[in-house]
Amino acid sequence: MIPGDAVLDAFINANILFCVAYGLWHLTRIGLNYLGLRHAYGTQLQLLNGAFLAIVFAPFLVLLFNGLQNNGIASGVNLNLSDMVVSHYLNGGFEMKATRFESLIQIRETLSSNILSGVGFIAQAMIVAFLAGLILGAVRLVYSMFCLHKIVSRSFLWRRFGRVRLLLSDRTLVPFSTRGIRNYYVVIPTHMLSQGSELKVSLAHEFQHMRQGDLEWEILLEALKPLFFLNPAYHAWKRQVEHLRELSCDSAVLTRGSICVKTYCDTLLSVCQKTLRKDRTFVIAVPKVALVTADRATLREGKTSFLEHRIRSLLDARRVTHPRLILAAVILPLFAVTTLTAISIQRPGDWSHDRLMLSTVVNLERLDEINRLSTFGRVRN
Repeated sequence: MIPGDAVLDAFINANILFCVAYGLWHLTRIGLNYLGLRHAYGTQLQLLNGAFLAIVFAPFLVLLFNGLQNNGIASGVNLNLSDMVVSHYLNGGFEMKATRFESLIQIRETLSSNILSGVGFIAQAMIVAFLAGLILGAVRLVYSMFCLHKIVSRSFLWRRFGRVRLLLSDRTLVPFSTRGIRNYYVVIPTHMLSQGSELKVSLAHEFQHMRQGDLEWEILLEALKPLFFLNPAYHAWKRQVEHLRELSCDSAVLTRGSICVKTYCDTLLSVCQKTLRKDRTFVIAVPKVALVTADRATLREGKTSFLEHRIRSLLDARRVTHPRLILAAVILPLFAVTTLTAISIQRPGDWSHDRLMLSTVVNLERLDEINRLSTFGRVRN
């Protein structure tokens, strides 16, 4: 059975890595924009997904590194951040009382111990907040899947291509795609049968999502959402994935040349106008990938909506040359930095020479404080 402290450590590390990896990806995107690659949406999406995979494989790479150290191959390499800070402190890098410094570097261990034992107000509040978010997120996910299943099951089979099922529905106003354990489903509103251009755009768009693997990513991110309910970096991550997959899909469909930009934009505007009507079941139903959704919050606040951003990107689209070369040049450093971060934030292992020195300094400082207080008491008497 896996110990509770190991599970908690892995969860804390995953949250830290999401924050670090999202920050690295954001800086990378700024760099791509500076180099004139702002329209490389497909490359940016692959970078974001690649960073996610780096987080997934990070624990295995950490185990590999620890194995190399235990076998004496990398015994002289210490990448632990806590150990490096201790060494920097002992070398006079900054001034601070040893007892204060020791309490700071042990915050994570203290908090983890309190959470596992349920001791302290902060630890109890974090436990309650996590359980509340997990339960609410799980209930929301189950209910959303039920709504999605209800829409799909009440639709009518129109066409069948291998594992792809084209369905017609009079219960939704927006075309979308989803998948089951084996089959893929593209749900088309019945009114689109009489609108050839909108039907063509919708099918091309949803088929492109399938080619990109967007449905699998959407299912994975929705499934993990209850676990990382309290992590704002995860929500920002998922929002960026949703935006980039639409921009990438739009660009890929228009690149084929079978649909003109005007027809594509008119379809987005028309379908978005329909989503402004009351369609509560469709909004709740996940995991799915829809042609377009109305961003009501930005409309109320007067901000630029994502739909406007999509249309502007379509009108100002530029073809990116050598996208795979760009991806390879960026993903490797991003993967390496994420892996190094995963190694550096691990709990320190056995007591090192620097930690023994710090413990000695702390004990001397405490002994000096005791002697000072006892001397003060004798002088006073």
